[in-house]
Amino acid sequence: MNKSELVSSIAAKSGLSKADAKKAVDACVESIVEALKGGDKVSLIGFGTFAVIERPARQGMNPLTKKPISIAAKKVAKFKAGSEIDNAIN
Repeated sequence: MNKSELVSSIAAKSGLSKADAKKAVDACVESIVEALKGGDKVSLIGFGTFAVIERPARQGMNPLTKKPISIAAKKVAKFKAGSEIDNAIN
């Protein structure tokens, strides 16, 4: 499912227009991103948790030349599904 399909599904299930559903999806994503940028964790009970974790620097290998390369440390977004999602897909 892509973003436009998600907007259409939300509009159909909530009775909102597609334009209003798109605004709601955009606002939700923007709010989550802002919270993660600020170092906060976003927990949606029953859905899941968004958090930022730090990956340490490490050694990798260039697959073409087989030479070792250094991969810098960085922050990455992580999502852990909640119990309701886990139960629904299993």
